[in-house]
Amino acid sequence: MVLITGTDIDVGKTIAAAAIAASAQAAGLRVAVIKLGQTGTADGGPSDTDLITRLAAPHTCRTLASYPEPLTPLAAARVAGLAPLELYEVVDAIRAEAGNHDLVLVEGAGGLLVPVGVRPSGQAWTAGDLATSLGAPAIVVAHAGRGTMNHTALTLEALERRGVTAKVMLGAWPGQPELVHWANLTELVPHLVGALPAGAGRMDPGVFQRSAPGWLTPALYGVLDDWRVWAEDVPG
Repeated sequence: MVLITGTDIDVGKTIAAAAIAASAQAAGLRVAVIKLGQTGTADGGPSDTDLITRLAAPHTCRTLASYPEPLTPLAAARVAGLAPLELYEVVDAIRAEAGNHDLVLVEGAGGLLVPVGVRPSGQAWTAGDLATSLGAPAIVVAHAGRGTMNHTALTLEALERRGVTAKVMLGAWPGQPELVHWANLTELVPHLVGALPAGAGRMDPGVFQRSAPGWLTPALYGVLDDWRVWAEDVPG
């Protein structure tokens, strides 16, 4: 089991989940992707699991709860008058999928400490709490540009305090990187296990699946072992 969280919203968690799923399946693994809570469904657009299914076609891809308003999952549940996600029911659902798959990827909502649901006591829980309950490592998806060093360091520190092993993935490497992107890449390399080119989510699924292993290190079933080669190969 691996938790996929982020430093913020819109950092590329869903595309990261799809890329890991595609690479793992190319390596022969049976993969399940679980989205904890999908919010903002009132607009009728495709869900995160719809996108993952289109790009990577994992063996299993499911959402545990959906809510109409584009809020945090717990707030969205309360506004809609719907049942919030209960922590130990979520843990049980993920472990059940783990019994039928080689790898289970769990995509959070927003950043690490966003309230996702409630415990039996009524207290809120976060993706960080879920990682602790599962004993699972985490992938932190981060922006490539300005501000990412602080946001990434805070998220890694929060995970470390919870005893959760974590690595970093860049959610969208620009086609024309600037100095700040190269500087951040250099600083993050000790933590990096992947970086996705900007626009990867718009690729043809076949191209996406063939390309994904080249964006990830062997730790995530990829083949990337030299960041200089990767950066030179990114179209721009």
